[in-house]
Amino acid sequence: MGSLDNMTKPFESSPDMENFLCERLLDPTQPISERFRALFSLRNLKGPGPRNALISATKDSSNLLAHEAAFALGQMQDAEAIPALEAVLNDFSLHPIVRHEASYYLSFEHFAAEALGAIGLDGNIPMLKNSLVLDPAEEVRETCELALKRIEELKTSGDDNESSVVEKSPFMSVDPAAPTSSCSSVDELREVLLDEAKGMYERYAALFALRNNGGDEAVSAIVDSLGAKSALLKHEVAYVLGQLQNKAASAALSNILGDANEHPMVRHEAAEALGSIADDHSVALLEEFARDPEPIVSQSCEVALSMLDYERLGKSFEYLFMQAPVMQV
Repeated sequence: MGSLDNMTKPFESSPDMENFLCERLLDPTQPISERFRALFSLRNLKGPGPRNALISATKDSSNLLAHEAAFALGQMQDAEAIPALEAVLNDFSLHPIVRHEASYYLSFEHFAAEALGAIGLDGNIPMLKNSLVLDPAEEVRETCELALKRIEELKTSGDDNESSVVEKSPFMSVDPAAPTSSCSSVDELREVLLDEAKGMYERYAALFALRNNGGDEAVSAIVDSLGAKSALLKHEVAYVLGQLQNKAASAALSNILGDANEHPMVRHEAAEALGSIADDHSVALLEEFARDPEPIVSQSCEVALSMLDYERLGKSFEYLFMQAPVMQV
């Protein structure tokens, strides 16, 4: 076998490769970018080895890595991961960015991306309702609200088929809320998105409808919503702006990244979005904030810069290519 770092084509996993990826993920002496390369590869695999490594990673000292591990566990459709995600949601010692990920993934059935197969929708409703009331972190409570509304929608429509949801998104992502399906204008969608009195699910639905529109006015409305009160909504807005890769969002994302008073989960998504835009200004900012005192932010910048380096070399950042669309919450 040749050097792993020089492999640029997808290949079949082997026990040796699996062991390598698990060890690399859990090795705190490795650069965070290398651990993310392993994590992004492990989320494509199934079985006790990858699952247990990712479960261990949800307790990692890096909150960024731990939250991404929870994200990956949801994608793996492994019912054996359910207790681990429940434990993450209920462990208040963990950073809210980690518990937020777990709370949403426990709400879905049959989704291949970021949700667990074989999870009964009704069985998780009491736990989500409990966290909706008792969790000390607002962003986790809001995620539970979003998840419960999505469950209600799925039960009402009977649409628990992943492919039908993916087809609604031109970005091949499974979204945490279905885009507003009515023939709403950009102005109407903007009004809903910016309305602090609206429910989180309704605002998310407007956000994804605006994203799918993609015109200049829609992008402007999305950028304006970075002034929302909810950190959960703002982190999703930053993620969407990264999907759009529109340079018109660069200034607003730069302000978010540079605001030390902003929630780390929002700054994290702003960093990743700037990595997607990848103009000279964005790269310079990532290099600057790779030294930020908040590890979630500095590590996000470090990973984004590493991904850009691999892209410029024409190589894959992952050891194994992503094989399924992903859902972001």
